[in-house]
Amino acid sequence: MATKIKFGTDGWRAIIAQEYTVDNVMRVAEASAQWMKQNNHTDVVIGFDCRFAGELFARAACSVFSAHNLKVHLATNFVSTPMVSLGIVKLNAGLGVVITASHNPPSYNGFKLKASYGGPSIPKEVAEVEDLIPESTVHEVKSMDALAADPNVTFVDLEDMYIQHIKANFDMPLLTSFQAQMAYDAMYGAGQNVMKSLFPDARHLHCDYNPSFLGTAPEPIDRNLRELSETIAADSSITFGIANDGDADRLGMYDEDGVFVDSHRLLLLLLTYLYEHKGIKEGRVSVSFSVTDKVVELAKQYGLETDVTKIGFKYIAEIMSQTPVLVGGEESGGIAVSGHIPERDGIWTGLLVMEYMAKTGKSIKELLEEIYAKVGRFDFYRDDLHIDPSLKERVIKACESGQFSQFGPYTIDRTVTIDGFKFYFTDGSWVMIRPSGTEPVLRVYCEAPDLQEVRKRLDTVKADLLAL
Repeated sequence: MATKIKFGTDGWRAIIAQEYTVDNVMRVAEASAQWMKQNNHTDVVIGFDCRFAGELFARAACSVFSAHNLKVHLATNFVSTPMVSLGIVKLNAGLGVVITASHNPPSYNGFKLKASYGGPSIPKEVAEVEDLIPESTVHEVKSMDALAADPNVTFVDLEDMYIQHIKANFDMPLLTSFQAQMAYDAMYGAGQNVMKSLFPDARHLHCDYNPSFLGTAPEPIDRNLRELSETIAADSSITFGIANDGDADRLGMYDEDGVFVDSHRLLLLLLTYLYEHKGIKEGRVSVSFSVTDKVVELAKQYGLETDVTKIGFKYIAEIMSQTPVLVGGEESGGIAVSGHIPERDGIWTGLLVMEYMAKTGKSIKELLEEIYAKVGRFDFYRDDLHIDPSLKERVIKACESGQFSQFGPYTIDRTVTIDGFKFYFTDGSWVMIRPSGTEPVLRVYCEAPDLQEVRKRLDTVKADLLAL
């Protein structure tokens, strides 16, 4: 029996050479092609990132779409997810496919679906594709030479298209004059060539092709970016750092002291910049369930309507496809903004923060102090627990049954269950428990006034969970 393929929070992901095989990629491509024909779409954009055998899997998908006489626009080299999404809009395509597992460990690859508006396909359409996945296909993978001779296939330089789009929308003379103050970490991902091209005088880390990612999952969080942090702390001429994940749709940053600036603070910075400095006064603010409540608080101060969605950028993208959204984003570093495609874009949002600093003459630390004056100080951290599946199941059942009234000395005041379980304590801080939709882990999140309190509460909650 063929492997049952299920799309998670952000596409289908699996371990290469186990479930993630050429045959299974072609099964998903077959379903995607059938969905396109049912919905009268004719053009598809396909890209792949820096992961192992990305080009092979992209050729496999391309071969299937071409066999259905659909017009395929295939990337000439590895690209970021936002490059594919932008390509869909520029080329008027009906669907996009990105061969990527984003921030997952290097043993994974994946298959993301992108909609005609240039963002993640909405949950309804993903479910429709999933229902069409066959047990097998009859297609063969074409060579690159055969694809070059295929009248249904056109090779497209999506990276250059993206670079030109950046140059048309940013004050590049201002940013390039600021580049020597930047350290950039591509995490061996697909953002490397763009940033080297735009900012050759910046300090570049891990900006070469390495599908193993040196064994580290290319997720731009503090524990994965110690070299970037240490580089900034050791060089007084560097005032900020930017890091992107494997497919460059997520962002992490550092201030002049080498202190990590997480997505919660990035969302607050971007909201402030767009509303107060760029004068964009309209649009909703849409964030996922694990994002700090401070973003909603700031949006309300600006008189903006807000949405809190399930985890997964596809829920935010669905809102963005229907109504103007000023800022939308997730705890995991995926952020989208008004004036661009409805897609997470780690390079674009990083450049916006860079522009904010350059235009105000203030450091990230100084800009954050202005925000804390509005919403108060806070800190945040997330633990990923690699636990036995049976324990994981017991934890979820305990949460569902309302078993927890407190964790250690911390009394639970209320529980919110939009996606996972967010337990608010009597002082307004919270912890959240949720199984990952992309990895076999249990995520435990916490927000509290300072990092010491965050750590205490995470350790307390973890001890109670492991005792079940």
